[in-house]
Amino acid sequence: MVSPVRVWLNRTYAENVFFMDQLRRNPADRAVEIHATHGDPDSPVLAAADTAELEPEGLSPAGYVEYALDQCARRGIDVFVPRLHQSAVVAHRAEFEAAGTALLAPPPKAVAVFQDKVVAYEAVRAVGVPVPPWWRVRTAEELVCAVEELEGLGHRACFKPASGVGGVGFRMVTRDPFSLTHLNGFPSPSVPLPLVVEALRAAEEPVDWLVMPRLEQPEVSVDCLTGPDDRVRLAVGRTKNGRRRGFTLHERWLAPARRIAEAFGLHHLSNVQFRMYGDRPVLMDVNTRPAGGLHQLALCGVNVPWAAVRLALGDDPGELEPPFLGQDYTVVSGPRPLRPVSLPQQRADLTTAPAPAPTAPAPLAAHAVAPAP
Repeated sequence: MVSPVRVWLNRTYAENVFFMDQLRRNPADRAVEIHATHGDPDSPVLAAADTAELEPEGLSPAGYVEYALDQCARRGIDVFVPRLHQSAVVAHRAEFEAAGTALLAPPPKAVAVFQDKVVAYEAVRAVGVPVPPWWRVRTAEELVCAVEELEGLGHRACFKPASGVGGVGFRMVTRDPFSLTHLNGFPSPSVPLPLVVEALRAAEEPVDWLVMPRLEQPEVSVDCLTGPDDRVRLAVGRTKNGRRRGFTLHERWLAPARRIAEAFGLHHLSNVQFRMYGDRPVLMDVNTRPAGGLHQLALCGVNVPWAAVRLALGDDPGELEPPFLGQDYTVVSGPRPLRPVSLPQQRADLTTAPAPAPTAPAPLAAHAVAPAP
């Protein structure tokens, strides 16, 4: 009898409940047991896992590696998909391998390049992939200079942290004075330049921001599966234009994504994001981890999480291509069960309580809509 594959996801995004669902629905009908850890007791990934624990808070990166090695040894983890402290974890790949655990993550050098967006843009441009104009700013004066130069070129300026994920800290600069317009309706990502300048001058420490033009849609997010030989096994683009989502295999998006994945050794799962600068696609961001929307490729008939686990275990799935491209769709939220954790004592019991009975997988959080005429 073939033993189950034990997969661990640490402090990951809520959307990865679908990643977990797809692992269990793998085409090989191989049993998969999933371990999940998180700092939030109400993360749905804890309820979706077969076993779950709350992660200790306040660990240094080195301390987290020790914790992770202990988890792998105690839980018999075959494949570890690290998000939190990814760079520290991959630096100790040999120790995890010695414990019998494969890391579903790129090597340290590849992770390091894309931790800093300025370093990433310089490196990517050097291999021939177009990037937008950008300025690294740390002071109010540098910000104003960058904004004025962009506006002089006819662009609207925006900024985001030089190191960050998930769009956290992204803002668009406006010259409109602060007024009730900014307080009506939903919060806006636009912020008046004078308020930003005032906040920077009052700050005790300099910021580290990337200032660039606001890039236009469509946004195309290319999911790549790359082997340890630096060869891409799968590349599919997920398009986003307003609320409408879709898929593409057009080489204007896939070719530069492949070039990045292969040039920098983005082994296993990565995600390369593009937007338009004028009439050409330029790089927006690179994620050295599975994208939160990776599960949407199930609409194209491929189970990418399972292919990635196979690759991590040394079972090369070979060249993959979706048998079809799914219809345009939109993403809607749906309920997911939570573990019954609310009181302090229940939180303490999370590490010792038996895992709840598995719940029926929720349907994929994507519903097709009719294509535009």
